[in-house]
Amino acid sequence: MITDKIGNAIFTPLRTWTEQSNSNWNILICIGFISLIVGAVLIYVFQKKMGMSVSDERTSQIGLKSSLVVLYGVILCDLIFPKEYMWQIFFLFKYSIAFIASGIYLAVRYKKDFLN
Repeated sequence: MITDKIGNAIFTPLRTWTEQSNSNWNILICIGFISLIVGAVLIYVFQKKMGMSVSDERTSQIGLKSSLVVLYGVILCDLIFPKEYMWQIFFLFKYSIAFIASGIYLAVRYKKDFLN
């Protein structure tokens, strides 16, 4: 399968790098947590700026599409990331990538809809 070939080409060097020492493993975990926090903060900030706590037609559509971006990100990462090794780290990166993608979507929509 093509996703296995992509996964082996990308993630095998990462696996060998992380298995060299515990500090490399800890660096990868810290990068994952920092990116997860950045994604969550992006989503929170732009939802507050757009007023998504108040339910109206425009912001609820943006919120639903933002959730769809998270779902697409999780599905795409499930297809690409390997499941045989380092699954805990890839689980963390899966959600951090999905949150960052959703935060970027919200930032683009905020700039397009609310700043004009």
